Amino acid sequence: MTQQQNTNTDFEVRSLDAMCVNESKLEHKWYHNIKYIIVGILFGIIFVKAEIVSWFRIQEMFRLQSFHMYGVIGSAIAVGLTSVLIIKKFKIKTIYGEAITFSPKTFNKGQIYGGLLFGFGWAITGACPGPLFAQIGTGATVIIITLLSAIAGTWLYGLLREKLPH
Repeated sequence: MTQQQNTNTDFEVRSLDAMCVNESKLEHKWYHNIKYIIVGILFGIIFVKAEIVSWFRIQEMFRLQSFHMYGVIGSAIAVGLTSVLIIKKFKIKTIYGEAITFSPKTFNKGQIYGGLLFGFGWAITGACPGPLFAQIGTGATVIIITLLSAIAGTWLYGLLREKLPH
């Protein structure tokens, strides 16, 4: 790493560095991605059956009326934490033999603003960005507005990113 990267003052260099660390160098044919579609569909079915995509469950969570979603989120955190610890401890590699690395993260106040904006949007719409397609798939077509808003917000962030606090 260069001295410029170590000072943590160059946001672009750090973010590009962090993004490229775990990028696979392997080339695959298009049909290798079918497995991701299948896993995505199965994941969506599980989300629907577990009521994770239910607008009512999400509203219950934000009104502190039910433990259901907190249990789901807590379980996901526990599984993720355990998985990262196992990957680090045993130096597990990808199925293609590539190393998995974790980059250190630095805190900035923009994360607070972004987290609040994300949480407010989630509470107002009753939709986390992850299961939007599963919600649409259940027939809640009004969620298309939330999907379009998420895309517009992502585009706006990309446009204003350099002017935002960090």
